[in-house]
Amino acid sequence: MMKPNWRGLRAAVVCLAIALPIVVPVLAAGQSCQSSGELDDAMGNSIVAAGRRYYAMAEKGDIASLRQDSIPSLAADFSAVEQRIKEHQQDLSGAQATVKSSFLLDASGPAPVPHAEFLCGVFGKNGQTANSAAFYLDNLPAGKYAVVVLEAASAQGKTTVGEMLEQSGGGWKLGNLFVVPQTTAGHDSQWFAARAREYKAKGEMHDAWWFYLEARNLVSAMPFMYTLATDKLYDEWHNSQPPDLPADGKTADLAAGTATYKLTTVFPVAVGNDLDLIVKYQSSNASNNSLAYQDNVSLIRAFVAKYPEVREAFAAIVARAVDSSGQDYGTELAMKDIK
Repeated sequence: MMKPNWRGLRAAVVCLAIALPIVVPVLAAGQSCQSSGELDDAMGNSIVAAGRRYYAMAEKGDIASLRQDSIPSLAADFSAVEQRIKEHQQDLSGAQATVKSSFLLDASGPAPVPHAEFLCGVFGKNGQTANSAAFYLDNLPAGKYAVVVLEAASAQGKTTVGEMLEQSGGGWKLGNLFVVPQTTAGHDSQWFAARAREYKAKGEMHDAWWFYLEARNLVSAMPFMYTLATDKLYDEWHNSQPPDLPADGKTADLAAGTATYKLTTVFPVAVGNDLDLIVKYQSSNASNNSLAYQDNVSLIRAFVAKYPEVREAFAAIVARAVDSSGQDYGTELAMKDIK
């Protein structure tokens, strides 16, 4: 089954320390996967123990220890993992974690794998089953890897923690870590999927697409991991992305008076129980607050004029001017204030 490129669908998932962009998978020789029930006790226990150890560090907010126990490429740039943990520290602090699944991915060989595909567990005639998973990674260095998915339960709700580990010596180093609350703005994946279908039925395809993205993000432990839940959503929505939105690294133009803004990504984000829409675009004025503010307000007004359906779905629009160095400047306007 063809798989999509999910790159850029969520701001918090932008960096893979041991895998580059996700693409349509190509089967390569020498790749195998074993799920927890297929592993011998020693291997299975070592993977789970490592997963629990790294979860305990994340739960305590122990960034220094996590970085110290990471593979070199992740330790060199730990900012994405650090941001995820800090952003969701309230969800993790004091939360009891249960290991939901674990896998051993074997990519042993003499060279990196250009397009690695791992099919784990039992697949049926229609593809994935409740206990299966698939992983698609590009330019994966030769070696053995493990995936541990945990569910943390606290008074804040349930949160999924996905860990990618790399075998190093006799143990496991952290390769990446993702934190995904199972609800956002008070709603779960099924709620967002239902709203997406409602918007689609009304012909509001942009709102439908953004709500579908949120539904998909809430059931995805990691951006390179596919399950029965993610595949069902993909099968329903894979040809539904509006062509006038930025995607796969390509910008989209938005005209505002005499200016044309190049949008780089558009995605929803929860603010309390509200849902806002973030619009990022290329700018040479991000370091000039006055000019960036003017651009942001102009862009927001033009965006809502072009896509009036967003008034129904979102509480506010946030424009973020981003320059070539990565510096950005953001402006939020509540929907009621956008004339």
